[in-house]
Amino acid sequence: MILLVALVAGLVVGWALSRWRGHVYQPPELQAAWLAFSAFLPQFALLYLPYFRARASDRVSAICLMASLLIFLGFAWVNRRMPGMRILLLGLALNFTVMAANGGFMPISPQTAGQLVPGDVLMDFQPGDRFGVKDIYLPLQETRFEWLADRFLLPDWISYKVAFSLGDVFIAIGAFYILAQPGLFHIKREVFPHDYVANIS
Repeated sequence: MILLVALVAGLVVGWALSRWRGHVYQPPELQAAWLAFSAFLPQFALLYLPYFRARASDRVSAICLMASLLIFLGFAWVNRRMPGMRILLLGLALNFTVMAANGGFMPISPQTAGQLVPGDVLMDFQPGDRFGVKDIYLPLQETRFEWLADRFLLPDWISYKVAFSLGDVFIAIGAFYILAQPGLFHIKREVFPHDYVANIS
């Protein structure tokens, strides 16, 4: 959810700033875009294919999630020179670290999970149980790199409830800047023309 908001916001800001300056918005030129598409496929299968999700064991699900992150890391590394991509790369690395250390899933504590589901539902969960598609229900003391887990929540005034990690925050910031920077770039060129910069350097 937080990534989707960042993508939409980045596109809107980039397009709006480009139009404001009289430029046509130019999406960033990404190398090896097929890697990003390939990275999405394992998560798509777990999220949107009920037949696969119902029959995939925890081990298969963990492999799918980790493979998705690894491919996405490769995509980000190939494009690491693009402004904002290193921030996104850091977020992916943080998520990969905590998930790899906790059996291939993103840990979520009982305290955080209790903010997402009713208490009677939470009573059915035991440590180590899957919580949703990508999370694993773990007490704080049993979680490795707990500070990287899904431990943050959206403000109370937002009705949609979701937990996210520090890595997700970096991924969202990076994604936003990647899509917004074409508009930001044009503003910088307008304020600091090339000839003026060349004269003072």
